[in-house]
Amino acid sequence: MQPKIQKYLEYRTYLSDWFAWKKSDSPRFSHRGFVRRVGQKSPSLILDLMAGRRRLTPQMVDPFAEAMKLSVADRRYLALLVDLERAKTPDQRNSIWEQISAKRRFEAAHNLEGGSFRYLSDWCYPAIRELALRPDFKADPEWVASMMEPRISVARARDALGALFELGMLVEGPDGVVQADGAIVTPSEVTGLAVHNYHQGMIDRARDGIVDVGPKERHYTGVTVCIPESLMPKIKDEINRFNERLLDLCDGSQEEAERVYQFHMMAFPLSRSTRDDP
Repeated sequence: MQPKIQKYLEYRTYLSDWFAWKKSDSPRFSHRGFVRRVGQKSPSLILDLMAGRRRLTPQMVDPFAEAMKLSVADRRYLALLVDLERAKTPDQRNSIWEQISAKRRFEAAHNLEGGSFRYLSDWCYPAIRELALRPDFKADPEWVASMMEPRISVARARDALGALFELGMLVEGPDGVVQADGAIVTPSEVTGLAVHNYHQGMIDRARDGIVDVGPKERHYTGVTVCIPESLMPKIKDEINRFNERLLDLCDGSQEEAERVYQFHMMAFPLSRSTRDDP
């Protein structure tokens, strides 16, 4: 059966499946013949695209769509997938993602990704999920909105609560709403964008906290060092192990939960490498 492009979130997998279908449907079909029809010269173009060695350009979209006999709507969707891969800034990627997710056929095929994407993209979603560990937690949008720092709108709190229930991360227990283990099942293309948004949101909260949060309620620390790049894997491993110890310490506490905190450890370069060209 011919693959439906609206079921895909990146064009390489779609092309791979489409060419596999086309070959099975028409045994005489060849990559070389297709390359000639789209006005390209490299006989390895299709294999290079599917392997990630080359990228589909916006100029290639129309010839590919015509050769694949895609409808106008499908051609536009393919163009969005190409634009998503080529976007250079978070704002560009988010804008294109909104266009993709707004497609009715896409939403019908990927019903869960909307909630998953919002959970990973918005700092208040995991914060509200953790807030549910408090014994006085209320699944009331007004109460939740008033508990957030900085305070969020009631509408945003309502949307977050709805998504958390939908994802199975909040459930009704005998004594009220409690936190549950919900599974986030999202394609890697969406996860990459959402996780970027998550870290960006938390970094923004950390920046605001320098002014808005008292020194007794926060703890910022950092070191600036010059290191051999070969040491980075070991440093990352140390940070990951510390995260595990921190989670174990928090989860193992016998005291009642009172306040949601974000512990964010960061490592990023402040100079170019000696391996970079001058």
